Amino acid sequence: MPTYQAADGVSLHYDVLGDGGPVVTLAGGAARHPSYLGDLAGLSGLLVPHLRGVGGSPLAGRASYWEQAADIESLREHLGLERLTIAAHSAGTRLTISYAAQYPERVERLLLITPPAAYLVAVPSDAPALIDARRGDPVLDAAIAVFESGPDLSTEDAYNAWALAMAPVSYAAWTENEQRHARTGRFALAAGEAFFSVAPPDDLAARLDAVTAPVMVVAGAKDCLTGLAPVVALADLFGNGEVAVIDDCGHYPWVERPSEFRAVADKFLT
Repeated sequence: MPTYQAADGVSLHYDVLGDGGPVVTLAGGAARHPSYLGDLAGLSGLLVPHLRGVGGSPLAGRASYWEQAADIESLREHLGLERLTIAAHSAGTRLTISYAAQYPERVERLLLITPPAAYLVAVPSDAPALIDARRGDPVLDAAIAVFESGPDLSTEDAYNAWALAMAPVSYAAWTENEQRHARTGRFALAAGEAFFSVAPPDDLAARLDAVTAPVMVVAGAKDCLTGLAPVVALADLFGNGEVAVIDDCGHYPWVERPSEFRAVADKFLT
């Protein structure tokens, strides 16, 4: 597994999937092992960092999503690239947005997949309405109850058990395909807590207007975790942002609607 050195001297790991690119690919969770990303429905040239405290990278030093932007800049320098193309999912988009806000001149393009956006936009979330529309199925009702009870943070095993129990809420359907995917990618609890340990500056949303690189926001029309309306509104914060909404899709479009996701991603990345 290749490594690079962060600015504070910590050695961090990354995976390389396929030829071409590279597309730096940031997992969400927060702090979920990036194995759950797979190869994003067959995208090539993915370079997947293990964030601090996840997989092969130690939990050391500056581990909030605002601070780990410096790690992405160290990775860019390690790769010898003038600018980075970044694809990110869910909480990984928080890190991506933090990087873009701090290093806007180093961004080639951003693919933001089902990003949480309520912390950046004033649009009310429609996630509760999307959840209510799915009530009535016993499996979903049980998962919704677990989700609404909040995570069990007592131990890492307890947190992962909670995440698996509420997983049906994350997808627009709960077939064998989604069930298999939900079992991949363990969450690192301590790293997840560190990820949120330092808040970004209050003017983060305003800073994004300085990001002139192309930005594609991918939303799931039935994403009960992020809602739809705030995700759509996020694209307007960027100087060159656009949004693609994938129908009958929840939080994991490359799993639930791989063909539709690839059509959007291929067009944008090429």
